[in-house]
Amino acid sequence: MAKGSSVITVNRKAYHNYHIQESVEAGIVLKGSEIKSIREGKVNLSDAYAKPENGELWLYNSHIASYDAASYNTHEPVRPRKLLLHRKEIDILAGKVVQKGLTLVPLKLYIKHGVAKLELGVAKGKKVYDKREAIARRDADREIERAMKHRRR
Repeated sequence: MAKGSSVITVNRKAYHNYHIQESVEAGIVLKGSEIKSIREGKVNLSDAYAKPENGELWLYNSHIASYDAASYNTHEPVRPRKLLLHRKEIDILAGKVVQKGLTLVPLKLYIKHGVAKLELGVAKGKKVYDKREAIARRDADREIERAMKHRRR
């Protein structure tokens, strides 16, 4: 992360359900009450995904809670939000999504120099046995670390 940036939320579910092949930073088109709610950390990306449509990239199913101090014309918590990328980047990502089994998943939402940014991952879905293998590997590593820590004493 660059200096002057703060992580708001991380989509841990994405790392559990997908193999992340690469990641890209994108801007988001937001309303005033949405950015204020993001700064308060009231965001959920667990079921969100991005999809290219008509040469643009859109974020779906992301939940940004309504801002309490907003006036009567506040935003909808779940609405499609436009993502900002260069044209070539959108074309490259759209080409990868067309391939079988690849999808665009939001990994992290953060504020960088006062602007909200979203880290998107090009991902391929994990099978059930891959998830079990990852859990077993993590447990084994935890046991090894615990034994090494105990032995150092």
